[in-house]
Amino acid sequence: MKKVLTGVVVSAAAAMMIAGAASAKEYKVGILKYVDDASLNQIEAAIEAELDAISAEGEDTFVYEGNVHNGQGDGTVINQILTQMFDDEVDVIIPIATPAAQLAQTATEDNQIPVVFSAVSDPVGAGLVESMEAPGANITGTSDALNTKAMLDLMFIANPDVDYVGLLYSQSEDASKQAIADAEAYLKEKGIEYIPKTGTNNTEVIQAATELIAEGVDAIFTPSDNTIMTSELAIYEGFLDAGIAHYGGADSFALNGAFCGYGVDYTNLGTATADLAVEVLRGADPAETPVLTFDNGIATVNTESAEALGLDYSGFAEVCTDVVETVTAEEFE
Repeated sequence: MKKVLTGVVVSAAAAMMIAGAASAKEYKVGILKYVDDASLNQIEAAIEAELDAISAEGEDTFVYEGNVHNGQGDGTVINQILTQMFDDEVDVIIPIATPAAQLAQTATEDNQIPVVFSAVSDPVGAGLVESMEAPGANITGTSDALNTKAMLDLMFIANPDVDYVGLLYSQSEDASKQAIADAEAYLKEKGIEYIPKTGTNNTEVIQAATELIAEGVDAIFTPSDNTIMTSELAIYEGFLDAGIAHYGGADSFALNGAFCGYGVDYTNLGTATADLAVEVLRGADPAETPVLTFDNGIATVNTESAEALGLDYSGFAEVCTDVVETVTAEEFE
């Protein structure tokens, strides 16, 4: 069977290909990282790779070039970026980390551009969604919610004598609040003394770390906190010199020198975020699209730090989904 199209004879198969090409759409995607750190960079790279892979399938094209931004941890900068995205008429915004998601949510209240966030630890507590099952507005996404109790248990596996724990986090990040509250409750339940220290920038974090060392804590817990993450390379050696194991709520903490990072697979999370954004662009209603959560039983251990501290982490394998080993570096390869 042949069909004639504008005077040219084409096969039925070619006609179907032409029709498919005509129905394909091009979507503009805006990607906004809160800060530049190893975990968020890992997520960004996974999002881009998945959008490229889906575009290569030929059904639709998802363009992000020129709309990938680093918010530098600055609300003013992030709002400027969002304005630029509006001017560029993006079809969806993917903010990475809670503060970026909160600002994107506020900025899109009037224009209702869909927001598909990534790596938000507590979407309900941060005020982003009404519930995990039914977000209720123009926003949904993926969560890297941390199992705080399971992470703290790793401390007691590696060192059963831990009886004084430092809690290092940023009060400016809503993502840390619930995890710290959970940590305090669990440590109280176990009769473990703890002391909180906070910092909102690199200088303050270094000072807080110095104070925890002076306190003589046995170990330090940090949730999925981007402010502390960006300072890890500046503080980990001080902890090692003092014989203090630092446990952070992401594998990038271990990559940047901490003894142990615990949480989700951020490459998998980034891939799932891109898939969710594509679903929304193709018609899924964000208000009725559940927030995705993931298994966060993956422990990443810095073997150099483990050796320096003299800690045995072989017991982690019995309670974790996976135990990954790394050495200190700035970025994932």
